[in-house]
Amino acid sequence: MSADDTDFLAQRFEAHRGHLRAVAHRMLGSTAEAEDAVQEAWFRVSRSDTTRIDNLGGWLTTVVGRVCLDMLRSRKSRAEEPLDAAAPEPPAPTVSATAPDPEQDALLADSVGVALLVVLDALTPAERLAFVLHDLFGVSYDEVADVVDRTPAAARQLASRARRRVQGADVPETGGAGQRRRREVVDAFLAAAREGDFEGLLDVLDPDVVVRTEVGVTTGAAAVARGAATFGPLSGVARSALVDGVPGCVVFAEGRVERALRFAFVRDRIAVIDIVTEPGRVARLDVREI
Repeated sequence: MSADDTDFLAQRFEAHRGHLRAVAHRMLGSTAEAEDAVQEAWFRVSRSDTTRIDNLGGWLTTVVGRVCLDMLRSRKSRAEEPLDAAAPEPPAPTVSATAPDPEQDALLADSVGVALLVVLDALTPAERLAFVLHDLFGVSYDEVADVVDRTPAAARQLASRARRRVQGADVPETGGAGQRRRREVVDAFLAAAREGDFEGLLDVLDPDVVVRTEVGVTTGAAAVARGAATFGPLSGVARSALVDGVPGCVVFAEGRVERALRFAFVRDRIAVIDIVTEPGRVARLDVREI
């Protein structure tokens, strides 16, 4: 690789560094180790042929995922803990106009912060990677499977087990007072959206709620509550369901799921709403009506 090619690749890598550091920090729970993981990823990338890679950001995310998985496995074998696991996430770096949207870098991770890291430490390395990459950063199960050397179905199961641990549900998915309470919150959200009840929506939304769709991200309870009016007409026909093992709701059209909403919770308030409408993604969801 020529010096010019190396410089160009370095510029492209730097444009993604903030995102990669966020991924590594959620995986490792340590700022120092996250920096080490990103640096190791750069060493690997600089020795690779990237000319045929269409989605460099996605490819870099999987590279960092592999690096973090190796580090987690090594840590587990030595029974070590990250030195600064309890430290808060450092401020988001300044991102240039050509870098990925910082809201895309955060998503669910920023809404739960250090509390999430504490729970993640109880997961196996493969569970932690599957949950972080899929649930927090939107990496497909096919790509997660490639990182952990499992089938996509096995990767889905890893993320599902991790998700239940993160939500504190060590009970069957359809049982438990916690699950019932979350379903009640979902029902209250649907009722408020149907009635256009702004205050009612604020009551069930976390102040830092994040809504993720295929076209963008909305953050903050007030903005989400205002946007929920667009969902109002559909809320009347939406049905409560478990979507990939978590409380949510679905809308049917001609007997098939047309769209699905997955919810994540912090202190019995909705912290994340993941809205899935793309037919291919909808078809891969595990939907169980309740």
